[in-house]
Amino acid sequence: MELSKTEEQLMQHLWKLEKAFMKDLLDAYPEPKPATTTIATLLKRMIGKGFVNYKTFGKSREYYPLVKKEDYFSKHVNGIIKTFFNDSASQFASFFTRKTDLTKSELEALKAIIDKEIEKK
Repeated sequence: MELSKTEEQLMQHLWKLEKAFMKDLLDAYPEPKPATTTIATLLKRMIGKGFVNYKTFGKSREYYPLVKKEDYFSKHVNGIIKTFFNDSASQFASFFTRKTDLTKSELEALKAIIDKEIEKK
């Protein structure tokens, strides 16, 4: 299951905060801030999708992510590779390195990461 763009934006705040009350989530947004009801609706949908849960403290709820950011984005990137690059990581890597503004040092860092992974295999 995937998040909508607005749910993903809210999830970014929740991943950063790790756990948060409604006020904390609203404070994390820049102006103009969304309505409390909008955030409540998004949270309800995200709970239904299994991305978020909460603990109750009196009348307040403290929300926390059930899905790790790394896991979500790993699945997302793998979906992009499958959909747009014929399930080929090398086609994705080729596109990524040619069509982004990576510096020489960033490309060298990527190469070092790849070389390290090759050694592990």
